Amino acid sequence: MDKNKGKGKEHLKIINSYAGSHGKLIMVGRILAAISAILALIPYYDIWKIIKVATEGEELDRIKPLAIEAVVLIVLSLLIYILALLCTHKAAFRIQANMRIALMRRIITLPLGVFDEDGTGKIRRIVNDSTAATETFIAHNIPDRVVAKVTPLGIMVLIFAFNWKIGLFCLIPAVIGFLCMMSMMGKNMQEKMAEYQTALESMSSEATEYVRGIPVVKTFGQTVHSFTSFKAEIDNYGRWTTAYTLMLRGPMIAFMTCINSIFMFLVFAAYIFIGAGNVPQASEILNIMYYIIVTPLITVALTKVAYSGEAEMTLIDALNRVNYIMGIEPLEEAKYAEEPKNASVELRNVTYRYKDASRDAVNDVSVRIEEGQHVAFVGPSGSGKTTICDLIARFFDVSSGEILIGDVNVKSIDSARLMEQISFVFQDSRLIKTSILENVRMAKPDASEEEVMEALKKAQCMDIIEKFKNGIHTVIGEKGTYLSGGEQQRITIARAILKDAPILILDEATAFADPDNEAKVQAAFDEMSQGKTMIMIAHRLSTVTGADKIYVMDDGRVVEQGSHEELIGRVGLYKRLYDEYTKSVEWKVGA
Repeated sequence: MDKNKGKGKEHLKIINSYAGSHGKLIMVGRILAAISAILALIPYYDIWKIIKVATEGEELDRIKPLAIEAVVLIVLSLLIYILALLCTHKAAFRIQANMRIALMRRIITLPLGVFDEDGTGKIRRIVNDSTAATETFIAHNIPDRVVAKVTPLGIMVLIFAFNWKIGLFCLIPAVIGFLCMMSMMGKNMQEKMAEYQTALESMSSEATEYVRGIPVVKTFGQTVHSFTSFKAEIDNYGRWTTAYTLMLRGPMIAFMTCINSIFMFLVFAAYIFIGAGNVPQASEILNIMYYIIVTPLITVALTKVAYSGEAEMTLIDALNRVNYIMGIEPLEEAKYAEEPKNASVELRNVTYRYKDASRDAVNDVSVRIEEGQHVAFVGPSGSGKTTICDLIARFFDVSSGEILIGDVNVKSIDSARLMEQISFVFQDSRLIKTSILENVRMAKPDASEEEVMEALKKAQCMDIIEKFKNGIHTVIGEKGTYLSGGEQQRITIARAILKDAPILILDEATAFADPDNEAKVQAAFDEMSQGKTMIMIAHRLSTVTGADKIYVMDDGRVVEQGSHEELIGRVGLYKRLYDEYTKSVEWKVGA
């Protein structure tokens, strides 16, 4: 119990670290909520006095001022509670903004490989949902928690002040309900809450990847079941929530039964303490009527305590996830940055293993690519091709070995300078909702329109520009203006041409292009690669036959290397892959 309290205080410290000067508003909101809860209970004492006047035949004129006092206190309590909410809401919005700013500042410093390992869906959900959960807790649950703590204390005074025997009897179901509620909380339930959020994150991440892959699904006529990981996450979430609901069914039924049966216990109390068949005295009628009015407050108070406990568990899990992102260290920057001497790339005994993986993705790879050389990495899926390119660009740091660009270790090159050295064209091209001009200009923000047009010409994009009335000022995604996958790819190539980096990495850049677009994309590559060090990853082996050297990967290792002619002349993995590729291209439906 003390541990949980300690954790609660620890997480409130985390909240205060983002609050700044607005932390005082949270304290003011708590104080106002406590005052509101006390004022809301006083009218029940006025009600007791009103009932007393009515049952004992006192002067009825005394009822009016008591009723006015009760109404004024209720209205005053409501106004003070609204002020409390205003304070906590203002603090909550500021804390949420500060938290998101801090997260985004951290995220933009993280290595790009983090987004591949954790998935953009998971990271986006943490930024959006975890900060939103924090905002909800501060804005609504903090004042509610104060009310939930103060109200039971006030109720204890009210129910014991007039007839402690009846009051004690009414507390029996409340105590049992409280014990049922506590059985649904604690360390075990906190772990379950974390599992629930993790299941949601995994499903969200897989959903994002599925949506991105819809073009492939439609192209090949597949169903959702072809995305086995997405379906597995949905099934896993369904199984988990069903098991979780069944686990809580018993305690929840018992809790709801107890807190809603207090009135029944009041009936038993009246029967026992007044006695069957006896005519009750005025004071006894007064107390019974009073308890009929007051005891529902116990149900309301316990319900608030239950929901505030659940809200706190959600908050703790949300803050843990925020701390996870904040705890990821950016790649270490060089204290004394060095300048690459040329555009050569070298891997020396490079090994890398992904987080939680059981084997190395890349194992002891040594390769040297000279300046201006065009090379290709080929091999079966999962052989480590893309990982090598990610390591060259320092999306990750190697587990062992070293990578050099221009004979300088990438760890010794300033990150901004390293990005200036490398251009990327991925198979999954991304354009943002802005003009074609600005999409291309992202590679060089100070580029003129003439420079952008020249890059678009070299990327074989003029047919795209000419079909739009506004030309390069056409906003992609606006008023039904969309580009095909191959057209987006060519715009991305124009971006890389404008950047004019000495090292070019092409990762399956023609994987989903149609024949017409593929020819234009290939022509754009020829234009772009002149005088550049080019590294290609491809499954379409026809696109790499002209490479100066081909590295054949298998199970994280380079198993063969040489030109296309040299590798075809051997009986090895490359020849087998090329023969299989040739057969797939030449395959025709028989008559």
